[in-house]
Amino acid sequence: MTERQKLIKELDRVFSIFIRRRDATDEVGKCITCGKMKTWKTMDCGHFIGRQHSATRWEEKNCAMQCKQCNGFEEGRKYIFAKRIDEIYGEGTAEMLLIKSKNSVKFDNGILRLLIEKYKKYNDKN
Repeated sequence: MTERQKLIKELDRVFSIFIRRRDATDEVGKCITCGKMKTWKTMDCGHFIGRQHSATRWEEKNCAMQCKQCNGFEEGRKYIFAKRIDEIYGEGTAEMLLIKSKNSVKFDNGILRLLIEKYKKYNDKN
């Protein structure tokens, strides 16, 4: 595994913790698409726009706590996910994320390290 691959894997890990804890109250959160309530540790960090799009991979508005059923077995339930994003962040946010995802972005190792530190610090505070 290359240094870059290791950094991406670590950033995915700390970012996932950040999103799931952000969306939980007293350790419990609600799936953005079905409303199922579970502890943040048993939920996924769901992505409206898939992780293959680096421009939105670590975009906080693109991600939310999602149960494993919706995220893994129901392919994210994208239509409902988009509706919830617009309810939370304002009409047109899901479309803006879709447009942003089309941009070609490559984060260098320095930026990946900075993002890892940012989310680690946040996770350590909470």
